[in-house]
Amino acid sequence: MYDLIVIGGGPAGMMAAATAGNHGLKVTLLEKNDILGKKLYITGNGRCNVTNSDAIGDFQKSVVNNGKFTYSSFASFSNEQLIKLMQSLGVNVKVESSNRVFPASDRAADVVGALQNYLRQNNVEVRMNAPVSEIKVIDSRVSGVVIKNGDIINGSRVLLAAGGMSYRQTGSTGDGYRMVEMLGHNIVEPRPALVPLITREKWTKNLQGITLENVKLQTLVGGRAIAQYGDLLFTHFGLSGPVILNLSSYLNRYAKFPAMISIDLLPLYSMEQVEERLHSCLEQNAGKYLKNALGDLLPRKIIPAVFEITGLNPQKQVGQVTRGDITLLLQTLKGLTINVSGTRPLSEAIITSGGIDTREINPSTLESKIIKGLYFAGEIIDVDALTGGYNLQIAFSTGYLSGFSAAQ
Repeated sequence: MYDLIVIGGGPAGMMAAATAGNHGLKVTLLEKNDILGKKLYITGNGRCNVTNSDAIGDFQKSVVNNGKFTYSSFASFSNEQLIKLMQSLGVNVKVESSNRVFPASDRAADVVGALQNYLRQNNVEVRMNAPVSEIKVIDSRVSGVVIKNGDIINGSRVLLAAGGMSYRQTGSTGDGYRMVEMLGHNIVEPRPALVPLITREKWTKNLQGITLENVKLQTLVGGRAIAQYGDLLFTHFGLSGPVILNLSSYLNRYAKFPAMISIDLLPLYSMEQVEERLHSCLEQNAGKYLKNALGDLLPRKIIPAVFEITGLNPQKQVGQVTRGDITLLLQTLKGLTINVSGTRPLSEAIITSGGIDTREINPSTLESKIIKGLYFAGEIIDVDALTGGYNLQIAFSTGYLSGFSAAQ
């Protein structure tokens, strides 16, 4: 008989199990894979963007869905506490652009190894290749779980941290959703978050592999203007890159496709300043073709696309450029419009948006309001955030709070 059974050996599950063990509970952690932290190994391209060094009070601004729900979790276990824990476990960290925090070694494996050590330090029993098929409940209170091979493990509390449905190859196949639906919980439809976008325009595909740095994207979602800044990558299906991934988390649930986005190619300059720079380029390139006069203003690889979009003749002499031509160029440089027909599938998303309805979870303890002794942590909850380490911090913070609450 265990005090706590934790389902799922990702960052949330490992943190929850170790925290509960640290507070004296007899804990077992059940993982369906043959290794712990399988998805954690590939986060941040194998480098693991473990958190963000923003003030923890600002974290909720980067949570796209149900930010208020995370208040108690962030307050109970902050990014500073996570960094101190990592350092105590032998993982030094470094801060990079946009305050993203990585292990100094650039190895996600070091983070996984540290969490495994943390489990051992707190006497957590770990069972690999132990997929759970059912959470047992008697009189609206958990009594244990059933493993798919038929074994029953008894426990007075169960903590579900089975993840979402992104990166299915790591074991995130929605098992947890099915388990809690059987117990009466509502699941907000899982959707892809932090995912590339598919465009209608053919010219975007012609720019496959080209990156535009520091652009500004804007769109309207439910009458609300959403703006994101960052790098954009053109792909064979449309658009990707950090700025697109962030924008997708607003579009996936609240926008109707096709959706229009506007790209400011020169966001550091006002319209007036761009006009001045454009006139300067034309003056300095008098006698040349228009296509050869914009190199000081734009990356050369995107210039042909600008002519395709505007319909301007690239062979036009600079001296023949009209006021109307300049206006058209300015409108394109400061407000290039692209029609998005949808997102790439959930299997290609970094995280899942959707999951267990937060209205059915006590935000102060992360215990179910429906089933006594049932707790939740991590991506399985309907909470998701922008890129930059925020989603992993949600996993660690909810893992800590749920594990701590189970021990009270």
